[in-house]
Amino acid sequence: MADDLDFSKPAGAPKPAAPAAPQVPLYIPAVARTFFESAGKEESVASGTVFFSENEKASRLLLKRDKMYFLLEGQVALLAKGKQIGAPKVGEIFGEMAAISDSPRSATAVAKSDCRVISLDDKGFAAALQKKPEFALMMLGTMIMRLRAMIARLSGIPSTAEMKDSRVFDKNLLNQMIQGLGDQAVVRYEKGKIIMIAGQAGALMYVVTEGRVAISIRGAVVDRVGPGGIFGEMALIDQSPRAANAVAEADCALLAINRNVFLNLVKSEPRFGIALLSATAERLRNTAAAL
Repeated sequence: MADDLDFSKPAGAPKPAAPAAPQVPLYIPAVARTFFESAGKEESVASGTVFFSENEKASRLLLKRDKMYFLLEGQVALLAKGKQIGAPKVGEIFGEMAAISDSPRSATAVAKSDCRVISLDDKGFAAALQKKPEFALMMLGTMIMRLRAMIARLSGIPSTAEMKDSRVFDKNLLNQMIQGLGDQAVVRYEKGKIIMIAGQAGALMYVVTEGRVAISIRGAVVDRVGPGGIFGEMALIDQSPRAANAVAEADCALLAINRNVFLNLVKSEPRFGIALLSATAERLRNTAAAL
């Protein structure tokens, strides 16, 4: 059952027909700790130790992998350009953005006191996600909350004609999804047709299998989505109104995925959850850069 992954409400609680307010998956330290413990390694870290440095990029050729951390004890400071920008609390995670998206570090993390952490690299992350898929939902929910706050501040973004199509799923995973979901999940839009409008309720996310879709905010194109790319997932995950408009820039074929199918995909196919987390983390980076 997909409902066993919907931990935004207590087990056994009646499901309201029309909720009065959106249900947003919040960060739950116990869920994060269980996830890290399932495949991570506990470490003691001395005061003054640098966990990772700004702009650092792991090199798998040199057997160096990006890690994310769950803070068990102690104090950690996050620094960008020499200034402190954050301090994760006990029970919180840090370093997850680079580890998930395989991008350079956006900040430096330093132990301000002796610390105990649970570390998890990308291989451990994939293994843990297979055991604890609810973590992906929680992280997507928290990242989308941050992304919505950033989008609300965006204005005057110029459209970019040379913008590359964003891709989330590789060809193999995309083909598996097409075969698994079947023809009943396919919807088609002719060039110029509106697919979704900002402010609308969103019951579906879409995966592009053919064609191209333009995503715009306040009249400015902020993304172009081609085969293997996704859009509409924010409203599906946090059940809030659409944040952007989507228009078919060419004749399109899309996989339409509802919330139950989405939850089952996260549970049964860890690569699906990892790809979504990576894409959302990258979108957060790009939006922050635009601000």
